[in-house]
Amino acid sequence: MWWCGRMRRLFYILFFFICSTIITHDCRAEDWEEIKSEHFVVYFTKDRKFAVDVLDKAEVYYKRIAADLGYPRYSDFWTWDKRVKIYIYPDHGSFIKATNQPEWSYGMADYRTKQIVSFAWSENFVESLLPHEMTHLIFRDFVGFKGEIPLWLDEGVAQWEEETKRYEMKNAVKRLYEEDTILSLRDMMKLNIMQIKDLRKTFILSTMTKRGERASLILGTNNLIDIYYLQSVSLVGFLIEKYGSDSFAVFCRQLRDGKSLDEALRFSYPTHIQNLNEFEKKWREYIAQY
Repeated sequence: MWWCGRMRRLFYILFFFICSTIITHDCRAEDWEEIKSEHFVVYFTKDRKFAVDVLDKAEVYYKRIAADLGYPRYSDFWTWDKRVKIYIYPDHGSFIKATNQPEWSYGMADYRTKQIVSFAWSENFVESLLPHEMTHLIFRDFVGFKGEIPLWLDEGVAQWEEETKRYEMKNAVKRLYEEDTILSLRDMMKLNIMQIKDLRKTFILSTMTKRGERASLILGTNNLIDIYYLQSVSLVGFLIEKYGSDSFAVFCRQLRDGKSLDEALRFSYPTHIQNLNEFEKKWREYIAQY
């Protein structure tokens, strides 16, 4: 599957995003230069031009992400001593050495300290990983950790904010739909993709064909991860594009406040979606019209 390498890379990045210890840096304090904006501090050791580009883009993404999620704009949100810190190592090797991440890791972040750490890898960082990780931080600031937030929602929101990739992701999901390889939403809700560590494992999951017939999918771990992530971003895109950011923000708040998924859907989309089955039906209709 053409999308698989990228999905697996983001999967591994997110795993360390959630499970890593608090980020530390082995460079001496005087090695870091810093530049600041209203909501961010960027630390770097070389390439000021790249650091300035990161800082400028971070502010642009901040405004767009907050607007897309309908995030309430508090006066002290990510300002002054609450600014998010972005550490940029000069190359991949120094990033790996300093953070003790595996060789395939390209970046990491920490909810607790509001730090994003990567290295100077041109547009791939600025256009992809930066908005992805920023969205995780903003989203979790919004919904917290107490409510039962589905993993697909957390990951789908972060991928949706990789704006330059939306067209490709939509095309990939359309292909899944045409090939009848869409996971059921009930399976999506039950899956804990973060606990899948055996890449040789096979999964038998349920689906529904385009003709409305029940069927089974037999998937290897890699394909399951690919499909899961593509469906996650598509589900979020459907809710935002079809019903707007304001309703999506209400939906997220309902989950944050302890509502079940069905309750949150009924409250947020009362004339459109009453439960998980209707959600899946409307979402499939949305994909079919791509």
